[in-house]
Amino acid sequence: MSLVTKVFIVDDHYMVIEGIRSLLEHEKGIEWMGHAMNAESCLAFLNNRRPDVIFMDINLPDKSGIDLCKEVNQAYPAISIIGLSTFNQHSFITRMMENGASGYVLKNATKEELLFAIQTVVRGHTFLSHEAAILTEKKEGDELPVLTRREKEVLELIADGLTTQEIADKLFVSAATVETHRKNLLLKLEAKNVAAMVKIAAKLNLI
Repeated sequence: MSLVTKVFIVDDHYMVIEGIRSLLEHEKGIEWMGHAMNAESCLAFLNNRRPDVIFMDINLPDKSGIDLCKEVNQAYPAISIIGLSTFNQHSFITRMMENGASGYVLKNATKEELLFAIQTVVRGHTFLSHEAAILTEKKEGDELPVLTRREKEVLELIADGLTTQEIADKLFVSAATVETHRKNLLLKLEAKNVAAMVKIAAKLNLI
């Protein structure tokens, strides 16, 4: 095993990228390789360079991190992937792990936790943050998706048949913000399209 671990991050928020970079880049034994803000940029980077560890956000603008995890794992099995998210739901954790992730941490992780996660996965072991480990012990059927207040509002308006622009006007937000909420809802409810999302939400009494 190399004395230096090359680390890369895929996330679409500069604050998250800069936060993790500031915690890790000057650590002994860590080589910070940079970042990508979407799946396409990540795959382009991997065409030329190979990190040892990738911190990978689940919610990316062009592709689900869960799908990207599977794609990277199949193409570059030597790379260890650690899921990185604010989503602390059982389904996200298990789907990331099933698609080849070696670990899962939340975005509120401490520097010590991030370093321990890196050390653990490069040794070939699995790392789950404390919250993630607790959640994986629960039965998936016992868990309802956790929606924010605004996500619930958007979900109800989608169910009422409003368009993205109509929802944006009603909530006094941009259409792009509404699309972000819509994407998060599809991911959280594990739906392939809006019709399926509304059906699942109704079944779970979320609307």
